[in-house]
Amino acid sequence: MPEPRTWQLTTCSAVLGLALAAGAVTAAGPWDNGQRKAERARAAAAAPTGGAHHAPGPAAAGLPRPAPAPSAPGVLRALAAPDSSRPGDLAATLVPLLADPGLGTLRTASVVDATTGEQLYGEGATTPMTPASTVKIATTVAALAALGPDHRIPTTVAASPDGRALTLVGGGDPTLDTARLKKLAGHTARALKGRGVTAVRLAYDTSLYQGPQHHPIGPNENLAPVVALMTDGGRLDDSDSGPAPRSADPARATATAFADLLGAAGVTVQGAPAPGRAPRAAPTAAPLARSYSEPLSALVERTLTHSDNDLAEALARQTALARKQPASFDGAGRAVRAELDALGVPTAGARFADGSGLSRADRVSAALLTALLTRAADPARPTLRPVLTGLPVGGFSGTLKSRFDTAPTAPGAGLIRAKTGTLTGVNTLAGTVVTAEGRLLAFAFLAGRTPSPYTAQPALDRLSAALVP
Repeated sequence: MPEPRTWQLTTCSAVLGLALAAGAVTAAGPWDNGQRKAERARAAAAAPTGGAHHAPGPAAAGLPRPAPAPSAPGVLRALAAPDSSRPGDLAATLVPLLADPGLGTLRTASVVDATTGEQLYGEGATTPMTPASTVKIATTVAALAALGPDHRIPTTVAASPDGRALTLVGGGDPTLDTARLKKLAGHTARALKGRGVTAVRLAYDTSLYQGPQHHPIGPNENLAPVVALMTDGGRLDDSDSGPAPRSADPARATATAFADLLGAAGVTVQGAPAPGRAPRAAPTAAPLARSYSEPLSALVERTLTHSDNDLAEALARQTALARKQPASFDGAGRAVRAELDALGVPTAGARFADGSGLSRADRVSAALLTALLTRAADPARPTLRPVLTGLPVGGFSGTLKSRFDTAPTAPGAGLIRAKTGTLTGVNTLAGTVVTAEGRLLAFAFLAGRTPSPYTAQPALDRLSAALVP
């Protein structure tokens, strides 16, 4: 869990900060009077799962679309168009902050006006760096560009012609949970009983994914084996974010749980579930039962807010499938690169070894990250907007909840929306901020060879907070 914090902002200033942050994205594009559309749908569903911990200190432990909650009348005024003047001499402000020893010996930066695309400050902006979890900005932009915000990931149950052999087919949805699995079993049992079938054999199909199941870093509490079928991100505890013990075989565990649920619904499963392929059906044959994930817009927000590594890897593979590439680490990397190239952003030197940022082989420039954020703010690209609305809010949500709570960084609370990135010796921060002049800026600060997150993260926060005055 995040470390306890001492609130230093008054209620009034917190509300004002959130209003300005929401108004900034309203200026970038419509999102229902400042309220996250996908967030409304998620409010009616279960709490999110997955994630990674980015604060200093120990880490924390076939459904209908839910009806959206009604929106309150609009009270947030969209920001006025910024004037044409530059917001002061950013170099004079940022250069000393970028020289902070806490940022190590490798430091790059990019600050861009998100409305005009004008670069306001750059330091090694085109130099490829290890991005850690800020690579999730690229992963989610690519997924939205390839599939659109309404795409849902299916988990299906296929049956043999006589209905006596079932196959649970993974579609790559790590957010499948026990409640949805139970409903899927209930739908399956009713369909079988309608055919007069009360005993079946069960297989499970994970063939959608190819290549290694394990990330190159090896077994790790930050990421389950990357397979097309799992429940709750393969977690073995009740946590919903951060590192956690993971199942060594999430697909088998999910199939075993599904067999038990079928039994509770009155259908006997003979023998233990075994790996297998779904029986080949006629082109027009429908699955026996199916469950869908939340829309991609909600999955993107969850990925970014909670730095969900399992979901990030799943979205990268969904992009690979859309691009007719193998759903593997390599195929996903090629597909993400192809989508970003199609957007016209600067990908020179970029490498996407994974979708989560756990790999040190990833390479991303600060200029690429700010270009992606600028694309997401483009009124002509509303499908990319969940990338902005999913960014954690400084001092309030996700991996930034316990940051921006000290005097030098407090001005950024409620106004900074940014994706964090943390590996040993690597600390990064990329997002958006509303300036005192009402301009929406995109920024990216990447630091390598950092001595400690306890010094690097506050230094990054001071850099971004300096954009507010």
